[in-house]
Amino acid sequence: MNIGMMWFDNDPKTALTAKIERAAVFYQSKYGRLPNLCLVNPKSMTEDISMSGNITVRSQTMVLPGHLWIGLDEKDN
Repeated sequence: MNIGMMWFDNDPKTALTAKIERAAVFYQSKYGRLPNLCLVNPKSMTEDISMSGNITVRSQTMVLPGHLWIGLDEKDN
């Protein structure tokens, strides 16, 4: 993913899947498309997830802890 939206949520009480869902809803309202890829810092992957709904979740060290980089996978465009 080269273009996406950065989302910050460092609430330790909120599950990662809930954070991804909130970011996806905002992304769709802002850009008019559902995202299909979310990159998170490996330290933020406290849950063993690879998918959240229709969104593929991958760990990426360049994403800071507490942040999500959400958008569209170029392979699917």
